[in-house]
Amino acid sequence: MHSGHNEFWYVVMSSTISRAQFLRGDFSSRNKPLRPPWALPEAQFLAACTACGECIPACSLKLLRAGSGGYPQLSFAAGGCSFCGDCLKACTTGALVRKADPWTLKAQVSADCLAAQAVMCSICAEHCDARAIRIRPALGGRAQPQIDNEACTGCGACFSVCPNQSISLVAADLPSLSPQPLSGARP
Repeated sequence: MHSGHNEFWYVVMSSTISRAQFLRGDFSSRNKPLRPPWALPEAQFLAACTACGECIPACSLKLLRAGSGGYPQLSFAAGGCSFCGDCLKACTTGALVRKADPWTLKAQVSADCLAAQAVMCSICAEHCDARAIRIRPALGGRAQPQIDNEACTGCGACFSVCPNQSISLVAADLPSLSPQPLSGARP
């Protein structure tokens, strides 16, 4: 039997991935769905959450929807999170627990950003209530977006308005050399 085939099945069979992840081809389990603010770490969240769905209608901004297995999943397609805490109040299972920061998401701008391509665009900065995104003029007239990670709340307001889809939200606490984009953010 071909050794590559065996390695593939070894990775699949030794991983703790869901059936849906397997069918999507996410064998490394890197494409984790975005959970509501204040969600426990993924494994603990899945153990605590009953997929009752009570947090979904509690979100007045309509950012939550039922994802795989009925578990709540966040989508910034409609806008950013206000951190009002209504989803947290609706959760009776302990899957959402208030802590200092609702999550470790931070905005990241890719090289295909319109402003970085010398096209006047500052819509992300205009929608950033935390003022974490600034469009700084540079020599030669090319403005560059800069994100202050200390000020960024990861609310997603910049994500939904970017006309070029050049903004991603990354989990700052994932162990890697570079930030890992999370799935489920775009419809």
